[in-house]
Amino acid sequence: MDKTSNINLSMLFDFYELTMGNGYFQNNMGNEISYFDVFYRSVPDKGGFAIAAGLEQVIDYIKDLHFNEEDIAYLRGRNLFSEGFLEYLANFKFTGDIWAVPEGTPIFPMEPFMTVKAPSIQAQLIETYVLLALNHQSLIATKANRIVRAAKGRAVMEFGSRRAQGITAAVTGARAAYIGGCIGTACAVSDEIYGVPALGTMAHSWVQMFDSEYEAFVAYCKCYPNSATLLVDTYNSLKSGVPNAIRAFNEVLKPLGITKCGIRFDSGDMTYLTVKARKMLDEAGWPECKITVSNSLDERLITELLHQGAAIDNFGVGERLITSSSSPVFGGVYKLCAVEDDDGTIIPKIKISENTAKITNPGFKHTYRFYDKETGMAEADYICLHDETVDDSQPITICDPEARWKKKTYDNYVAKELLVPIFQNGELVYEMPTLKEIQAYCKEQVDTLWPEVKRFDNPHNYYVDLSEKLMALKDKMLNESSGKDS
Repeated sequence: MDKTSNINLSMLFDFYELTMGNGYFQNNMGNEISYFDVFYRSVPDKGGFAIAAGLEQVIDYIKDLHFNEEDIAYLRGRNLFSEGFLEYLANFKFTGDIWAVPEGTPIFPMEPFMTVKAPSIQAQLIETYVLLALNHQSLIATKANRIVRAAKGRAVMEFGSRRAQGITAAVTGARAAYIGGCIGTACAVSDEIYGVPALGTMAHSWVQMFDSEYEAFVAYCKCYPNSATLLVDTYNSLKSGVPNAIRAFNEVLKPLGITKCGIRFDSGDMTYLTVKARKMLDEAGWPECKITVSNSLDERLITELLHQGAAIDNFGVGERLITSSSSPVFGGVYKLCAVEDDDGTIIPKIKISENTAKITNPGFKHTYRFYDKETGMAEADYICLHDETVDDSQPITICDPEARWKKKTYDNYVAKELLVPIFQNGELVYEMPTLKEIQAYCKEQVDTLWPEVKRFDNPHNYYVDLSEKLMALKDKMLNESSGKDS
């Protein structure tokens, strides 16, 4: 029996969130308003950008936040928590505000792609699940997008369910891969739950179950004449597999007037095999037969195959996509950036570290993206404090935050706020788009990035600048901290 199937996800938190929550409660800090930013520090695979995903799962989680009698009994049994805190949890309801970028948005290091404003206990307790959902799906959507771009218009299918690191990783991973641009998945339940098109034909075992490869192919074509894709590498790809596929197509499909079909290779020298197979299929009168390849593919192998002239129409990508094996951690973090005092004044907070990459940007913020009016291309992102606005009728100068002498002035641009309201006072105010709409939005937004930003190796450094007011606040807080330490 799978004991995880009945988990109350509200209990999916790091234990320190409970101990801190209880501490806030006992120190009369539970209702103090706090602000947390979700951001990440470095792009997976040393790429130029990432893709935000997982918001729908965060929404579902927030809507269902509750603690049942069994949860309270478990917590009481730990003998750590006050009865007042346990009563608070028994009547728990999220009442805060959340802003986030829409799923499918390209995002860059250090910029918030979700901000939570809520009473301190509430904001603290949701940290783990929020990060879990956003980190995993953003990682897989980013990897999928890299692979899809490497395929240069050829279809990519996600084939990784059996190699995924757990049930949820397979199911929501397929969803994230679709956002990144895959046309479908081998995971049937992802189709049932999320509408990710389920795809698949046969395994080698189908061929082995019959007395001959030819009989196996004929039987399959008879079962699925309108979607026959035959796996041709069970025995000998070019000597038996492709010839037997052609025989089956001629015997079963041709009399029906069907010309669309396919073959798949799952092993061997893909460039050599696909070029030879393409020639054999064309000479046999099957120019519309598509060639699909699978077997431990990723964006770099796909790029190399196409560079070598492989005759491939579709890719099935499994373990290296669903686990993002070359860069398996997204690294999103959830950091306090501000609190409110009793009269509603927002007090900025900063985390300081000897590792400069871990120094946070203080204050309640929002982020703009600048698009060139003539080309429609994204030029830079701009993080500013909540009481600042950008007048895109006026020129603005952007700096490279790591080398502030590198500057560029924009005077013909449109400024768009990236984060949109999701929850207000605990109520959902965001209309969730369909998964297909999210995928289309992702492609549209990635297309606004310059090719230099989309390079797999040594991508151009896309500017994410801080406003002068935010930079001055950060410098002031760093200087004040330095003075306290001396």
